[in-house]
Formats: sequence, structure tokens, C-alpha cells
Amino acid sequence: MGKLFRWLMRIATALVALGVAAVMLVWFLASQSLPDYDQTLTVEGLDAPVEILRDNANVPHILSASDGGVFFGLGYAHAQDRLWQMMVLRRTAQGRLSEVFGAATVPVDRLMRRYDLYRLAGQSVGAQDDLALAALEAYAAGVNARLAEINDRALGRGAPEMFLFDMPVAPWRPADSIAVIKLMAVQLSGQFRNEILRARVSLALSDPARLVDIMPDMPGQGVAALPEYADLAPGVRRQALAVPDLPRHPLDPVAAIGLAGASNAWTAAPTRSASGGTLLANDPHLGFTAPSIWYLARLELQSGGVIGGTIPGIPAVLTGRSARLGWGLTSAYVDDQDLHIEKLNPDNPEEYLTPDGYKRFETRPSIIEIRDQPAITLTLRWTENGPVLPGGRFGLDAITPPGHVVSLSWTALSPNDTTMSAALALLESDSVNAAMDAIEPFVAPAQNLSLVDHDTIALKLVGAIPARDPGHQSKGRLPSQGWRAENRWTGTLPYADNPEFVAPAGGILGNTNNKIVDRPFPDHVSYLWGDSQRIQRWQRLMQSREVHTRDSFIEAQLDPVSVTARTLLPLIGADLWFTGEAAPEGTSERQRQEALKLLAEWNGEMNEHLPEPLIYSAWLRALQKRLIEDDLGPVAQEFAHVEPLFIERVFRDVDGASAWCDVRLSARVETCTDMARLALDDALVWIGDTYGTALESLRWGDAHQATHDHPVLGDVPVLRYFVNIRQSTSGGDNTLLRGRMSGQDPDPFENVHGAGYRGVYDFADPDSSVFVISTGQSGHFLSRHYDDLAQLWRRGEYIPMSLDLDLARAASVGVTTLLPAQ
Repeated sequence: MGKLFRWLMRIATALVALGVAAVMLVWFLASQSLPDYDQTLTVEGLDAPVEILRDNANVPHILSASDGGVFFGLGYAHAQDRLWQMMVLRRTAQGRLSEVFGAATVPVDRLMRRYDLYRLAGQSVGAQDDLALAALEAYAAGVNARLAEINDRALGRGAPEMFLFDMPVAPWRPADSIAVIKLMAVQLSGQFRNEILRARVSLALSDPARLVDIMPDMPGQGVAALPEYADLAPGVRRQALAVPDLPRHPLDPVAAIGLAGASNAWTAAPTRSASGGTLLANDPHLGFTAPSIWYLARLELQSGGVIGGTIPGIPAVLTGRSARLGWGLTSAYVDDQDLHIEKLNPDNPEEYLTPDGYKRFETRPSIIEIRDQPAITLTLRWTENGPVLPGGRFGLDAITPPGHVVSLSWTALSPNDTTMSAALALLESDSVNAAMDAIEPFVAPAQNLSLVDHDTIALKLVGAIPARDPGHQSKGRLPSQGWRAENRWTGTLPYADNPEFVAPAGGILGNTNNKIVDRPFPDHVSYLWGDSQRIQRWQRLMQSREVHTRDSFIEAQLDPVSVTARTLLPLIGADLWFTGEAAPEGTSERQRQEALKLLAEWNGEMNEHLPEPLIYSAWLRALQKRLIEDDLGPVAQEFAHVEPLFIERVFRDVDGASAWCDVRLSARVETCTDMARLALDDALVWIGDTYGTALESLRWGDAHQATHDHPVLGDVPVLRYFVNIRQSTSGGDNTLLRGRMSGQDPDPFENVHGAGYRGVYDFADPDSSVFVISTGQSGHFLSRHYDDLAQLWRRGEYIPMSLDLDLARAASVGVTTLLPAQ
């Protein structure tokens, strides 16, 4: 027996030793790819020495005697810290993810191949000006210098993920950077998804007048009537609505409905600034990932220093400042996408109908290699309106009549995309007027560009806006018949016609993705806007004081108060507050009364430590679900986020909208009070099952965690605890401190989309300007810089944004010197 025990102990010890050895080996191999920030290297492709100073937040300050050297250094720094992210972004744009990740990403590759982004990016290289082309080539040389260093010195393949996935790495090319910009346009564009949803809803509703309730126009003059979608697409069956989309992969760049781009930006002129200088605050919103899509950097160009937020793969500071100019971006929600129903020739399906008769599709085969599976061949088809989309995505099958396909017109599908040239020209601009001229070539994604120099503030919509025929059948709001000339684009509107606001008398400008102009179609910009709620809180905060400071702008960025909650709770609870006798302890009636008491005393602050935001959010979610499920059937699943204007219309009975409260299949007529009471009970049952029945002990932050998850390793057992960054957060869908929720079970209130970058620039004292990103600079999960900024971001703290070289050197924790090879 003793002998057996000794052998068991030896085996156990050996297994433990092997396990420890395996962990040590993995750690050693992964740590090999941690970059050395304090070294001198001789590299190919460099025209002047480069110095990269790393401050204590790992922000690189890149110095060189030539602009080419600076962009080379940025490419090198990006590849040091975010190589895996860059390679995945490039493969996504190329439609080549499945070579690495297998069948799970085939739907993503199918769509990207049909968009043909990478070929269009390659064609767009020749459209760039000399400044942009030189920057692109220098940046690519910097990335490739890091790749050569990794290969020559066996630096762990450059990133720990490279050990887990077989991803051959090709040299970086200028086209790759343009492809990344086009990929950002994919992430920030949601107009065509809205067209599909609007078509499906119009087919599902028995009363077409109710469409404006659930998909309301922004307040202000809008379209009074639309043709029924069934008239535009004869042959579509009203009952053919339950067409679920494929499960969304974390690497899919097409955002879920309600999760396309958003952002905040506001500016103050010297007359509204306590310090007498202009102010600018910007926090662009994108889906959260680990690492963040944003990367902080400072470039010391010959025209002067610029500092702010970059995106790995793109050689430009997209939001930030120089010594003379500050700029910020918000999604403009331009209606820059149209779907067209293309009629196939019944005698030859390789032809489609045009205004001039049938014409052959432009076709090209495309082979998708799939890891561990046979390759598949797609036939890419283009019409005069754009690429033909796969019917199995986005519910397109439900709205496509037999004998037809659907194509997409989109400004981002330009083979002469000069967005990169515009973004780089902005870096050298020294005034608001110069910047507005420099940014004219910007194509997509359309943005509202907020600008300040030392004297002036401005907001200009940049990006191509399609020119449509006034006789367009659906005004671009529904998929339209592609063979009719009036439904086709006639070019783009002149840049001068894009909305702009310069030096307003009130001295304050801002945008929260709200409607900025009210122009009649076809000069309307958009019918779909990203916000109708945050703008109300912003107006109040801006006008509540005569002058502003850097700190008041920060306070507005971090404001968690929900105007939506303050507006809707009195409406939906009007007949429920303090009614009836106190119910016995432990009953559902008593639970409801306690919840209503908490909400009655709440000020609408979506604070992570309070229970009321969770009760309110669960109530609204359950209420919208009850209101729409019987009317929309399976299509109701598409409305994952509460639409505040819909709830308000219903409970104010705008144009008979209270009809949504009646359950059509029941004998009795339900009132909106009935629906509100039942929904609150639903919410409390769900909260009890998920978080417990002690309402006072609930924490909004437990449900509203920011999910900075690794898009590939985030679901891997054990490893997920090392690569995912989770934080309890305040805010919500409709607060300036925006934390857009997933809307999907089992964690519908997870914070999945928000301000990955925040910056506030004060031109009275530029070195007091501040910025932060939501994770850390490094994409290497063994680096201390992987998440060192995450807690600062969660607490609403920032780091300095200085162009003072002496400060950069004094705070340096590492200096990389790159020398040209002789």
C-alpha cells in the first residue's frame, strides 16, 4: 500500500511539474513578443533618424528631421503594440479571416468579398495626393521594419496570439491603410440595415400608420407619407418575416442595429470660455474591444506637433490637436447607403434590368480558403448600382421578391477614395478655415468635424452625400426598384452644400449625433439620426452657465443623467404612483410598490452604485417588448434597444399611438396603464431571478459592465480572465456618458459601445489639455500597458496631453532610436 502511495505521489508531482513547465514555456514564448522600448536599431527604408519617446502611459512621442521619418516611426510603434490587431483588421477588409479562424468567420468573409473593399482600396492608392502617398509609404515601411525585426531576432512572432493561430503575415502596403479606413466606414454605417428593418416592419404591421410610431422621425418637419413597401416589391409575402440573421461573430465589422457609430463633441468660443481661449471636447463611440481600437500618439511634423487618437493601421491623428488647431469627430448619420431591388432576366439570370433594358452583371470569381475545410468559390456580382448582397444576411430574404436580388449603393465603395489625403492634410492645417478647405476630399465614413483654433469654432459635415432624384420612390428610406432611373444616384452633392456652422453668435457648438439640419428631400442629409435624447441634456448643461472651463466640459462628458428617464417615468407610471393600500410583505404587489417608491425619489442619474437605473431599464425593456410583440411577431426581436420616442408617442397617444397597448389576440381591451403594470411585474421577476429580490441592494454597475473583450480569445475558458477587461460603469443608452447596452439576453444591459477615447483641449493653456483611452496602449495581455488606463477611464480620469518636448523627455520611460541603414 505504501509503495502504491509513493508511486501516486511521484506521478502527481510529475504532473504538477509538467503543468508548471508548460505554463512557464507558454509565458516565455508569449513574453518574447513584448517590445523593448529602450533600444537603438538600424533599419531599412528610413530617410532620417527617428526617436520614439515613451511616456509613463506608453504614449509614443515620435520625432524626426523629416515627416517621412515621423510616419515611419508611427508605423513601427503601431506594429510594436498592436500588430495582432492590425493583421486582423487587414484580413477582415480582405475577407480572409477564415484562413485563420475556420468556418466560423465564413459569413464575414463572404460579405467583405462582396463589398470588394480591398480591391477598391488598392485602386484608391493612385487617387491620393503626394503628401498622403509619401506618408502611406513611410508608414508601411515602419510597419515592415518591425516585422523584419521580429523575424530577424525571433521575437515571439510579434504577438502571443500568433502562437495560437497560424496567421502568415505579409508586408504592409499603402492599400492596407486605406482598407482600414474603409473598414471603419463599415462599422460606422447603418443606413441599409435600417432600410431592411423598415421594410420588414411595414410588411408586418396591419396598420401602416403605426410605422411612424415604432420607427419615428426625429422631431421637426419630416416625411408625411411613404408608399407601402409591398407596392415597391411586388411578390413579397407579408407572412415571410421570420428570417433570422446569422449569429454575429465578434470579428464582424457590420454593427448590430442600434450599434453603428455615435459620439459627442462640443466647442466653446473665447466669449464663452472662462480662460478666454477656445475649448473642445470629443468622445467618439465605437464597440468596445480589448485592446481599444484607439491608440494615443504624438507626431512631431515639420509643420508642428500633433497629438491625439490614432487607429492602428492608419497614419493619421483622427481626433486631437496641434499647437494651433483642435479637431473632433462625431458620426454624421448621412444617408449614404441605398438598397436596390434588381430584377433578373427570367430568360437569363446572368442579366438584370436597367433603365435601358437588360444588362449582364459584372462578375468575378473569388476563392475563400477555410482552415481545415475545403475552399469555396464565390461569384461576385456587381450592378450599375453596386455589389449584389448575399440574401442570407440581415433578413434580406424576407424582403426580396422571387426573381430578384438586392444591390447596395454606398459612397465608401469608391475606387477613388481620397479620405486618407483629407485626414493627413488636416494635420498641417493651422486655422479653422484652412482645415475646412483641407478636409474637402473626405469621402467616407461621413462625419461631423468639430474645429477650434485660437479664435474661432466651427462644425462642418465632411463626407460625400449622395445626390438623389426628387422623384425617388422611397426617398432612400426603403429598398427601391433598381431599374427605375429616378431611384438611382446622380452623383454626390457639392462639398459647399454640406451643413456648416462657423463662429455662431451664441459661442457654443456641439453634436451628439442629433439632427443638425431640417432640409427637404433630396437635400435632407438623413431621415435617420443617432440621438434625440442626449442633445437635450447637453443643451441644458451648456446653457446653465455663461462661461465654460476645461473642467465643465469634462463634467459634461461624464454626465450620467438620463433625460429619457426623467421624461418617461412620469408618463408610464402616471396611474401607478402611490395608488392603493400598502400590500402585504413578500407579495408581488409590495415589490411593485417598493420599486415605484424608489423610482419616484430618483433624479434619473444612471449611477453605477444605484438600484434605480436597473429597475428603470428592466421596466422599459419589458414594456417595449409587451407593446410590440403581438403586432410585429418575430420582427420584434430586431428592436433590442428601447426607442424613447416610441414609448412617448404611445403614452401620450400621439395620432392614436396608444393602439399599441391593446393586445390584439385578447378579448378585452388593454390600456397603457395595464401594460405598464404588467411590464413592471415582468421586470421585477427578471431582476429577482437574476440579481435577487432585495431592491435596495441592487447595483446598476453589476449589470452595466463595460465589456472590453478580446474578439478572438474572449470566450476561451481560463484565458478569458487574462484577456478581457470588465468594469462596472455608470451611464446608459441615452446619457452623455454613453454606455450603449447590448440588448441581448442573457445580459441585456452590458455596456458594449461607448467612448473608447475622450479628449478635452483648452487653447488658453494647451498643455492643460487631457485625453484617455478605455484600455491601455498595448495589445499584449502580458504587458502592464494592456489595461493600465482602463481604471482611469472608468473613474473619469485623464492623462495630460502636452506638446512640450522637455516634458516628454522628462517623463520618458523608454527611448527607441531608429537609424537609417547605410
